[in-house]
Amino acid sequence: MNILSKHQTRRRLLRGMPDPDLLQLRIGQWFQSPQGREVWQVEREHVEPIISRLFGYHILQIGCHEEYSLIDNSPAGHKIQFSPSWRSGSQQAVADNEELPLANDSMDVVVLHHALDFTEDNHRLLREATRVLRPGGQMLIVGFNPVSYWGFWRIFKRKIHVPWRARFISRRRLTDWLHLLDLKIDRVSYGLHFSPLKYSRLLKHAARFERLGNRLSSPLGGAYFVLCVKQVATITPIVPRWQAIPSRATVIPAAENVRAKKIH
Repeated sequence: MNILSKHQTRRRLLRGMPDPDLLQLRIGQWFQSPQGREVWQVEREHVEPIISRLFGYHILQIGCHEEYSLIDNSPAGHKIQFSPSWRSGSQQAVADNEELPLANDSMDVVVLHHALDFTEDNHRLLREATRVLRPGGQMLIVGFNPVSYWGFWRIFKRKIHVPWRARFISRRRLTDWLHLLDLKIDRVSYGLHFSPLKYSRLLKHAARFERLGNRLSSPLGGAYFVLCVKQVATITPIVPRWQAIPSRATVIPAAENVRAKKIH
């Protein structure tokens, strides 16, 4: 049974996103295609070294498909990933990514795997991910880069197919959103340096183009990997204003005063 209300479903359709079951089906089919398999391989190779260095007990992945997990090799002891709807045979808990059943400041690491690209409300999802992340916790965002060959090719494609129906949020816009939520960017890297065309001859050379793009540190990769940290709110200590205690007046006893005059 789908957990989305009729209002949420209507809003999703108005924003161009299909029903969650249909969207997940299309994303899964694309990841199983030759192009999608290359994308998944590249993204996993970029993310795994980063994830292996992010420590904590609780790690959450908010993704575009429940079967494609980037957190399996995380050192975190408790790995959480939700499914948008119930499916026969699935062992994932069901929850809406924009209304997570998690307490505030409860996650040590949060991974957004194209979640912002395939959601009806980018701001709401990012706020929700930030809400459950503890102060000092780390968030890794994987998204499609519009300033790339993939972003340029998207202009000429119909927006009904994956991945072209994704939003392709610019890094500059994402940086502004993160700043408003007190998330400080720690590092940024790029991947998907190979051609966005589906021709098998080009896909055979995907690994070679990927190595070249990584060696050149090219910012034109089709995907970015943004690692940020949730800032800890600084506490300004309140210093009490103590009133100055007037110093005691120096009083010379009368006898001593008379003797001092006589000596003089």
